[in-house]
Amino acid sequence: MDRASIDQLIGSIMDDLAAVEHERWAHWQRFVHEQASQQPDGSLLLPAELVERWERQIETSFEKLTEKEKESDREQVRRYLPILAQALARF
Repeated sequence: MDRASIDQLIGSIMDDLAAVEHERWAHWQRFVHEQASQQPDGSLLLPAELVERWERQIETSFEKLTEKEKESDREQVRRYLPILAQALARF
């Protein structure tokens, strides 16, 4: 596959991938908001244990995550694979 074909492939799937990313982001934000307590001023207060866990995960490379945490990341990647497979099948 030459560079022009690769660029065409990327361009053809950009919005489909962006839509999956937005869906993934919105799902995560719903989850985070559900874990928080809304304050009178509208801000959200997260439990300290969640902040601690998420900060640990932020600082941990994929290879050092627990298998459960790795599987959670793989689950998210699986949302993108059908779009990529369909696009590659066209070339």
